[in-house]
Amino acid sequence: MPILSRMKLTSITERFILHWGEMGARWGVNRSVAQIHALLFLAGRPLSADEIAETLSVARSNVSMSLKELLSWRLVKITHQMGDRRDHFETSKDVWELFKLIVEGRKQREVEPTLAVLNEFLQSPDWAEETPEARQRIQETLEFIRVLTTWADEMLRQEPETLMKLLKMGAKISDFVRK
Repeated sequence: MPILSRMKLTSITERFILHWGEMGARWGVNRSVAQIHALLFLAGRPLSADEIAETLSVARSNVSMSLKELLSWRLVKITHQMGDRRDHFETSKDVWELFKLIVEGRKQREVEPTLAVLNEFLQSPDWAEETPEARQRIQETLEFIRVLTTWADEMLRQEPETLMKLLKMGAKISDFVRK
């Protein structure tokens, strides 16, 4: 098994990893999870958990837990290296693929449970006891989330090139409407 040393990070790479960790914390993702994902995104090759821990100066146990979370989001995958029995980890280098995985994961973990609860409210025998204002706001919230989810699903079905064209066209339309 080869002995791995700390991966040398450039100043830009280090700043990107630190910033991604800060942004992850703002998005509700553990800082270490976001930093590990950033490292794997920029590394250009699969890394072992030991090399990740050494490079980021974090506990090996923290790396293991973070990798489990990234695996559950399908943001990293395990690979193997010839002559090395350890697992190595890599992430997609395609920013669109990563974006789609994150949106799909958040939809599954956050949006779908909310839709289920809102639909449950409408089916509840207690629904009639709610004030008209509360019923209206819940129904509006449900409709908004349904429309947004339908739109997001349609966007996620697009090829990256088509999606980029749609985004650019949307920006032009928005700019035109503002004028």
